[in-house]
Amino acid sequence: MTKEELKKLPKLELHCHLDGSLSREFIGNRLGRLVEEKELRVSEDCGSLSEYLEKFVLPIACLQDEAGLTEAGIDILKTMGSENVRYAEIRFDPLACGSKGMDTKHAIEALLKGLDAGGQKFGVAYHVIVCAMRHYSEEKNMEMIRTAREFLGAGVCAADLAGAEEVYPMSGFMSLFEQVRKLGMPYTIHAGECGSAENIIGAVKAKAGRIGHGIAMGGRADVQKIVKEAGVGIEMCPISNLQTKAVKRPEDYPLREFLDRGLLVTVNTDNRTVSGTSLTEELAFIQKMYGVSDEEIMLCMKNAVEVSFAGEEIREKLRRCFS
Repeated sequence: MTKEELKKLPKLELHCHLDGSLSREFIGNRLGRLVEEKELRVSEDCGSLSEYLEKFVLPIACLQDEAGLTEAGIDILKTMGSENVRYAEIRFDPLACGSKGMDTKHAIEALLKGLDAGGQKFGVAYHVIVCAMRHYSEEKNMEMIRTAREFLGAGVCAADLAGAEEVYPMSGFMSLFEQVRKLGMPYTIHAGECGSAENIIGAVKAKAGRIGHGIAMGGRADVQKIVKEAGVGIEMCPISNLQTKAVKRPEDYPLREFLDRGLLVTVNTDNRTVSGTSLTEELAFIQKMYGVSDEEIMLCMKNAVEVSFAGEEIREKLRRCFS
C-alpha cells in the first residue's frame, strides 16, 4: 500500500501512552509558551531508553489538573482520528497526575470526559488502560487498580505494568496480578522490552492477555511457543524500540520472525510525539523494512481486534472494517 492508502485504512491502536503522544500545540497551550519540537521528540541519535524518557517531563506537567487531562483526551483522539484510527486503547498512570490534589478517581474521570468528547467529535472508539508502575509499592498499585476497577465497562478496559523492567523483573509482580485477576480486571504487561525473555514467560504465567513489546523472545522458539499456545497478543512498537536501542540494528527487530511464526502481532506507536511517529508511519516502515505484505497489514489489524479489551459489540463493528 502507498502511505496515503495506509492513512485511509481503518486502524486500531492498542499500545499508546497518553503522556508521550500529546501534540506540541496542546503542550504549548498548557504551558503558555512556544514549545520547540526538539523539547518533545527524541533525536535520531537517541542512545538509550533513559535518554528517551527525558522527553516526558513537559507533557506530564500538563496532566496535573482536571482541565489538562480532559483537554489531553480530546487532543490525542484528534491526532488519531486524523489518520483513521477507529479504535484505541490509551494508557496512563493516574498516580502521576496528582500533584494538584487529584486522586485516582478524579484523574480517570477527567480523562474519560475528554475522551468522550474527542471520540464523538473525531469518530474514534476508545478505552483507557491504567498503568501500575514497577517502582511503586504493591499496595500503592493495588489501591489504584481497585479504584480503576470501578470504571471497568465504563471507559476503562484493563490494567498494565510499566516502568524499569531490568530493575524490577516480572518475578516481583506475580502476587499483584493474582489479586488483579481475582478482581476480574483484564491486563496487559510490558515484558521483553529490555532483553529478558524470562519476563515474557512470567507475564504469560501471570495470565496477561497481551504483552507490551515482547522483543526479547526474538530467536527464542521455546518462548514463542509458550506465547502462541497461550493466545497472548503482542503489542509491537517498531520505531520506539529502535530509538531506545532495544535492538542494536533495524534488521535485528523480530517482527518478521513473529509474523512467520503465527504469533498474534499488533503494530502500535507507543509514544506518537516522543517518537515522532503515527500508525501510518509505523505501517509504512514495516512494509519497507521487513517486506510486510498488504495482507499481513490486514492480519495485524484483525489480530488487534481479537486481542483488544473491547466488548463484543465494538469488536463486531471493527471486524466488519476488515472483512
